[in-house]
Amino acid sequence: MSSIKKHIIKFLFGILHSEAYKKYKQQQDNNWAKTNFKVFGKQSGLPETFWIKNPQYISIGDNFSSLFNLRLEAWDSFYGKSFQPEIHIGNNVNFNSDVHIGAIDKVSIGNNVLMASRIYISDHYHGNISAEDLDIVPAERPLSSKGPVIIEDNVWIGEGVCILPGVTIGENSIIGANSVVNKSFPKNSVIAGIPAKLIKTLEK
Repeated sequence: MSSIKKHIIKFLFGILHSEAYKKYKQQQDNNWAKTNFKVFGKQSGLPETFWIKNPQYISIGDNFSSLFNLRLEAWDSFYGKSFQPEIHIGNNVNFNSDVHIGAIDKVSIGNNVLMASRIYISDHYHGNISAEDLDIVPAERPLSSKGPVIIEDNVWIGEGVCILPGVTIGENSIIGANSVVNKSFPKNSVIAGIPAKLIKTLEK
């Protein structure tokens, strides 16, 4: 490689990794979000890397922040079947990296929720877990939901948590790292495990 090409590559690399470019890109991404999301609140921002499907079904409140690899999917159709998805994220919500939320029905996250990294929340499954599904490859099995996922206010969700369809987590609850949550819990619950179980109830 010639020295001129090396200098050009170095120059372009420097631009793409400069703080000025990062701020410019973030501003462009946030302008896109304000135009395309159903709601995108004040002082909210998208991370450096994200993947959004159908932002017109997604509402984000004020002061939202996320680290890299945010993935929000609102599926309104899949292999000929139509849905009416809704993803709602409240005010003052903070995600760490690699948070993945998928909806064909409804996923609602309240105010002041804190999420660690590598969290998966979905209101649906691929298929109905039946013998009939064996004739269909997994990626093409019909999507089905057992109901919405509701995360109420002031919930803290630990690293590596999976929250499955039809679950409500009451306000002020804490979910321990690497838990798989397949049922609902009332407010002030501390839960953990696979599947998640009640560890204690917080009392003032």
